[in-house]
Amino acid sequence: MERIETRNETSSLKQIKLHSVTKNYGDNRGIFDLNLEVAKGETFGFVGTNGAGKTTTIRHMMGFLKPDKGKTEIKGLDCWHDAAKVMKYVGYIPGEIAFPDAPTGTEFLKRQADLLGLKDMSYAYRIIDILQLDPTANLKRMSKGMKQKTAIVAAFMADPEILILDEPTTGLDPLMRVGFIDLLNEEKKKGKTIFMSTHLFEEVEDTCDKVALIKDGRIIDVKATVEIRHNENKTFKIEFLSHEDYTRFTAVNFVSGISFAEKREDQNQVLMLVHDTSINRFFSVLKEYNVKFLRENKYTLEQYFNSLYLK
Repeated sequence: MERIETRNETSSLKQIKLHSVTKNYGDNRGIFDLNLEVAKGETFGFVGTNGAGKTTTIRHMMGFLKPDKGKTEIKGLDCWHDAAKVMKYVGYIPGEIAFPDAPTGTEFLKRQADLLGLKDMSYAYRIIDILQLDPTANLKRMSKGMKQKTAIVAAFMADPEILILDEPTTGLDPLMRVGFIDLLNEEKKKGKTIFMSTHLFEEVEDTCDKVALIKDGRIIDVKATVEIRHNENKTFKIEFLSHEDYTRFTAVNFVSGISFAEKREDQNQVLMLVHDTSINRFFSVLKEYNVKFLRENKYTLEQYFNSLYLK
């Protein structure tokens, strides 16, 4: 007999929920009627420009702000009313690092471990090693990058079920960003639920299963990153071996589904826009010409974001 999931079981698969969440600061500032669901084990990217509402949204998740309307839930708990319970499941990196008084990073991490009831610091030491952090440095005199690394260790070290990360690589150099992405992908393999705001599209493309785009406090789209990468409209860059081939090809009158995006006569090159349904027809035509090289220009999250954001 086929097993049918109950409503409660299905609901429990969604670990983060926003129900029509609104926080209106006036003058069109704040967040408005946000609805989001993040499934258990999903890595979810939250993308927008500065001031779009990313941090305000995350502060509602952490129970720091009470919504004017709507509700935020984590593991079925109301993030405002049950904030203390929610924190037991969440590792959090704030967008603005402000440490309490502690003489060194080591002392701060020990205090955090005591608050979390963490006895085994071996995972913390591993993250410290990955990020090349010297936690013995004076906490107040640390550089922005060092403070960010310390915040990452504090968020990850208790192996939390859910990670909520607000611009987590701010202040990290490119090499450390790579180390952080590797660390995040390790957490993903463990089945963690991860919600990450960022303005760096590469971070989302390298880690996230799904992404939401927020503009002026409103979500304008939610999409699986695999759908964006496998866009149905392809762009190909082609260079011909001879100018004669270039001239013959650019004289072709293509029907719908294939069009010229750009012609570079001095280089014998063209950029072509080809819809998935016309791929076979396109290559059937192209085989009649002598081609020096052919390359698909992959559609990026940044291109997709800009196509929506700049409307």
